[in-house]
Amino acid sequence: MADTLLDDVGDLLREAADQVVLPLFRKLDDADVSEKAPGEVVTVADRRAEELISARLRHLRPGSMVVGEEGVADDPELLRHLRDGGDVWLVDPVDGTANFAAGRRPFALMVALLTDGRPTAGWILDPLAETLASGWADEGALLNGEPVDHAGQVPSLGELRGAAMTKFLPPEARVRVRAGGRRLGELLPGQHCAGREYLDILTGEQQFTLFWRTLPWDHAPGVLLVRAAGGVARRFDGVDYHPADEGRGLLVAANEQVWAEVHEALLSS
Repeated sequence: MADTLLDDVGDLLREAADQVVLPLFRKLDDADVSEKAPGEVVTVADRRAEELISARLRHLRPGSMVVGEEGVADDPELLRHLRDGGDVWLVDPVDGTANFAAGRRPFALMVALLTDGRPTAGWILDPLAETLASGWADEGALLNGEPVDHAGQVPSLGELRGAAMTKFLPPEARVRVRAGGRRLGELLPGQHCAGREYLDILTGEQQFTLFWRTLPWDHAPGVLLVRAAGGVARRFDGVDYHPADEGRGLLVAANEQVWAEVHEALLSS
């Protein structure tokens, strides 16, 4: 099963996109969109896609547990399974729901597999761009089936391009990040879709991205894939990211040197 799992889950995400998500893009009625928390919307596409993906993932790995974004919204206790033994799937059925609900791109479908509490595989699909990233933690990342490795690519500081989601940063950190961004080639505001930010690191469109909120389904797939391609993902204090850890602040970079340079520019006092 391990030999075909990357393809099987990739095919599943494409199926969920084709059958559930894309038919509703720009065709949602008012009743199809609701607020699950202040400022957090959910659509029928999120719920239907999670149901489809979850059922199929359980079939691919009998006995496995699924922790999905919408499931956690209904039962937060599901998060405790992220350090369980055995196989646990993390599912974000529509990453970038606010974009999707507003009829904007990008949005993505994402899955990560944790085995005995350790992230072991990840998938991100941008269905409109027809881009699929997948990979095993110890075997490298693939972008539409082709290997990705950014370990040795280090642009100069003035050429570095990346995004910083500053909206939720504490005020002092927001000021520091925006000021430090002037030392870099380009500091972008982000696309309201974590999956696309990770894909843009894998494609080389950008070399880093900075987040404050770090919900596990938003970051476990992308962190695994960026690391598998030679990248780095750490908290602002330098601690390696793990999806079960509570906390805020995450800097992801294409490689070690980029991480150090961006951290110095944006986060060092």
